[in-house]
Amino acid sequence: MEEKTPDASSTAQKPLTPAQKQLLKRQQELDYFKRHSKQIRSRNLITGLAIGAFVVGLFSYTILSVRQERIMNEIDEEAKVFVMKGPRTGANS
Repeated sequence: MEEKTPDASSTAQKPLTPAQKQLLKRQQELDYFKRHSKQIRSRNLITGLAIGAFVVGLFSYTILSVRQERIMNEIDEEAKVFVMKGPRTGANS
């Protein structure tokens, strides 16, 4: 009689469950991020600085435009007052 010994069929890999597949995938992602963390960090820094520069530029442009608009309104008001008063000549002063 032959005794049953562990052979290739009993040591073959069993199909992975969905939970095991997910665990393997998460481990691969973690390894990827560990290897590329410096590169990812620098990309994030560059992106953050670019977005920050855009926001500061847009804010500055907006404030400058509003300030110029106010100045133009003040000049217009002064011009209206000057036109209403009329010119000062020797005949009407």
